[in-house]
Amino acid sequence: MLKFPRKPFALAAIAAGLLSSSIAMGTEKRNVILIIGDGMDSHQITAARNYLVGAQQTLLLDSLPVTATVQVQAVDDRDPSKSVYVADSANSATTLATGVITSPGRIGTSAGDDKDLSTIAEQVKGAGFGAGIVSTASVTDATPASFISHISLRFCENPDMMKEAEALGGIIVDCSDDLKANGGLGSIAEQIADNNWDIVLGGGAKHFESVAEGQQKQTVLEQAQVNAYQIVTSAEGLQTITGDKVLGLFGPSTLPVRWQGTDGRTAEEPSPSILRQIDWRLGSVTLPDTMKCEDNPQYGATPSLKVMTEAALSHLSQKQNRGFFLMIESASIDKESHLRNPCGSIGELQQLEESLQSALSFANDNPNTLIIVTADHGQAAQIIPESSPYNAFGVAVYTPGHIARIETPEGSIMGINYATNDFLMEEHTGTDVSLFANALGRSFFGAHTSQAGIYQAIKGFLLPSQ
Repeated sequence: MLKFPRKPFALAAIAAGLLSSSIAMGTEKRNVILIIGDGMDSHQITAARNYLVGAQQTLLLDSLPVTATVQVQAVDDRDPSKSVYVADSANSATTLATGVITSPGRIGTSAGDDKDLSTIAEQVKGAGFGAGIVSTASVTDATPASFISHISLRFCENPDMMKEAEALGGIIVDCSDDLKANGGLGSIAEQIADNNWDIVLGGGAKHFESVAEGQQKQTVLEQAQVNAYQIVTSAEGLQTITGDKVLGLFGPSTLPVRWQGTDGRTAEEPSPSILRQIDWRLGSVTLPDTMKCEDNPQYGATPSLKVMTEAALSHLSQKQNRGFFLMIESASIDKESHLRNPCGSIGELQQLEESLQSALSFANDNPNTLIIVTADHGQAAQIIPESSPYNAFGVAVYTPGHIARIETPEGSIMGINYATNDFLMEEHTGTDVSLFANALGRSFFGAHTSQAGIYQAIKGFLLPSQ
């Protein structure tokens, strides 16, 4: 039963609080910062926690007051009534961006009938808010693209990839229906260049080097410049933003990760003796040597996710608008897991933590800022005993996959296993993922939600009347 205070001053305080809340939701600027850790399931978070702060400590993520599990959903493109139980970044990011469940590979388009879906970035931009994208991947990659473009297949990132092109060493890509000549919006890079996003930062410069469709010489990058984008290519350039619209491209493709394993090592297969290969009850097995996480020499002067985040927040907050929506992606948690490189994933999750710190600092100064941290899908990395306890039975027991035995700063060895397939790259998994939010999220999230529910929460916070 609800109990009402009897004292008049208490009633007045409640009325004042409601009025203040009404003003906050109605007239003050409202901002949403959505941080996506690509492939950041609970194993990835736990591995990062173990390495970065120790198993007895907590990450900044762990301090957020709102948590939930998130259901990741996908459907079959040939029959959208049928579920697909393992998602990719394209369809899951599309659901986060539009609230519509679609099929793997699709960017801002519906399963089956290939209709363009209105994204939250487009909706808030049309309502007078700012909108920005930050990613450590190419800005044309699946997650960022799903918020700011529409195309039938994620691989169609530039004009050269639109028709009868080859992707991933053999997959033939065809987005003919999306060509401008056929009434479409063009490649993902062209759509970014043609549009009016306030700030887009990440990798992917090579996708803007192609000649734009229908042009003889003008590249997509030149097309962006004609459309009044300020082009930034270095961390130093982020400190001197003067343009109304900013396109920052800091590498040809996905940006280099901060860390790698010792001498560039990744997870490796155990080596069983000949006897062990003849009979599982005989012989022995040699596990890979332990490794440490070390600086990746390719990282160099790459702007960190924190630096890009702070530049985007500064730019968006200075503009005269109703507030903003900013999507920030820590992309290589996923990409390095595909490559069986746990140190790369851990370093990328460290970057997410740093970006979150910047977001929380901004929200402290701008209280009407909703912060949501989540993932798009699960990934292959799995924490297992670095040496199987079943060896106590007198037989050599080992993973059939690849294992990295990482020496952690707290003096232990952490086993990270990859065993989704026997191919060159690991696969996604179909697990639920986590959601973390600041206190403003209490009004929108219970113990369990869906990716479509996250979209509805963002829309409800920024556009409550729609």
